Amino acid sequence: MTTTRETKRSESWTMKTIRIRHVRPYGEDPTDLHVRDGVLVDPVSDPDETIDADGLIALPGLVDLHTHLREPGGEEAETVGTGSAAAALGGYTAVFAMPNTDPVADSPVVVEHVWRRGREVGLVDVHPVGAVTVGLEGAKLAEMGMMAASPAGVRMFSDDGRCVNDPLIMRRALEYARALGAVVAQHAEDHRLTVGAQAHEGPVAARLGLAGWDPTAEESIIARDVMLAAAAGARLHVCHLSTARSTEILRWGRETLDAANGFSVSAEVTPHHLLLTDTAAEDYDPVHKVNPPLRPAADTEALRRALADGTLDCVATDHAPHAVEAKDCEWSAARPGMLGLQTALPVVVTTMVATGLLDWRGVARVCSEAPARIAGLTDQGRPLVAGEPATLTLVDPDAEWTVRGAALASRADNTPYEGMEMPVSVVHTMLRGRWTVRDGKVVGNER
Repeated sequence: MTTTRETKRSESWTMKTIRIRHVRPYGEDPTDLHVRDGVLVDPVSDPDETIDADGLIALPGLVDLHTHLREPGGEEAETVGTGSAAAALGGYTAVFAMPNTDPVADSPVVVEHVWRRGREVGLVDVHPVGAVTVGLEGAKLAEMGMMAASPAGVRMFSDDGRCVNDPLIMRRALEYARALGAVVAQHAEDHRLTVGAQAHEGPVAARLGLAGWDPTAEESIIARDVMLAAAAGARLHVCHLSTARSTEILRWGRETLDAANGFSVSAEVTPHHLLLTDTAAEDYDPVHKVNPPLRPAADTEALRRALADGTLDCVATDHAPHAVEAKDCEWSAARPGMLGLQTALPVVVTTMVATGLLDWRGVARVCSEAPARIAGLTDQGRPLVAGEPATLTLVDPDAEWTVRGAALASRADNTPYEGMEMPVSVVHTMLRGRWTVRDGKVVGNER
C-alpha cells in the first residue's frame, strides 16, 4: 500500500513535463526526449523544465542483477541507502540485493524488510533475492513460495557467496522456481576444490605463494547445473562466470540440450573480470581478492568476446562493500569482494566500447535490457521511445574522472580501481520521470 508521504511525493513530480534537449539516445543522432507523468511522450510544446543534454548519451536505466547491500546486519559496510545512492550515481535504476545478510534473506520477513527499505529510500528499485536454502547452509530449501507471494514478490533465488552443492537440493530448487516463474542464480563453486584457496591456480599464485583456486570448481558446477536445469525445464542464471572454459560449457548447453519445456540458461560477467587479471594480486593488496578470483589475461579476453557475441548475457557488478577491518589485513584473512556500482559503466566502456567489441546499443543490451529480461522486469530496460517509462541515464562520453574510494557514495571504500582514470561519467539518472541524480549529485537521498 502506498503511504501518504509516498503519494504526495509521487504527485509532486509525476505531473511535471520535462524536455531533455539535444541528447543522443544510444549514442546516435541528437534529438529531444520529452517526459510527462513519468513516461516518455511525443514533443511537449511548453515543458515545465528543460535540460540541456547536448553531447550526452541516453541509455535505458541500468539494471544490476547482483548487488550486496549488506542490510540487515552489515550496516557498517553498506546500507540500502548508501548502496542505492552508489547505484543511482552509477546510472542504475534497479538492483537485486543478494541474500547473504544477517539474518539471511531466507524468509518473507527479511525480504520484505529489504524491499520496504528500498521503497523508503526511493533512489532505485530494490528487488530482494531470496535464499535457496535455509541460512545458506545448503541442507534444506528455504520458503521460496512464501517469499514469492510476499509484497516483495521475489522472483530470483540464490545462495550467492555459497554454492548449492547438493545436486538433489539444486534440482528441487529449480523445480520449485519453475512453478513460481522464477530463476535460480547459482554461485558456481564446488567448495571441495577450493578449500584454503586464495587466488587463481596458476603461475602467478605459485610465484606469490598463494594457495590456488582450481577453475574446475566453477566449470564443473556450471556443467552439472545446465543439465539439471534442462531436466527440470527450469531457468538457471550463472553468477559471475569467470573462465574461458565456462563460456564454452554455456555454449555447449544451449546448442546441445533441448530448450523446450521452459529450460533456459543465462549468465553474467562482472566488470572486474572484464578488466583485471590475476597479476593484480602481485601487490598483495586484499582489495584485489575476490570470489571467483581474478583470472589470467586469456580468460579475460575470452569473457569480453563472449559478452560481445551474446554467449554471456549481461554485466552484473557483484558490488561487495566491506568494513575496513575486513580488507585492511593480510591477504589470507581478508574477505573477498570489491565495490562496483559507480565504476561498472566506465569499465564496460573501457573494455568493450573502446576496444570496438560493443557500441552504445550493445552497452544498453548487456547493462539494461538483458538483465531486465532475465529478472522479468517489465518496466526496466525499455526502449527510449514515446509510451515507455522515463527510466534512463544520461552519460557524458568525454568526462574523465579519477576513482577515489573515499569519495564514492558507498559506506565502504574497497575499490580495486583506486587512482585509475575512468573515461565516462554519469551526469543524470531518472527513475520513472523523477531525477535521482542531477549533475552528478544524488537527489532526495535518505540514508
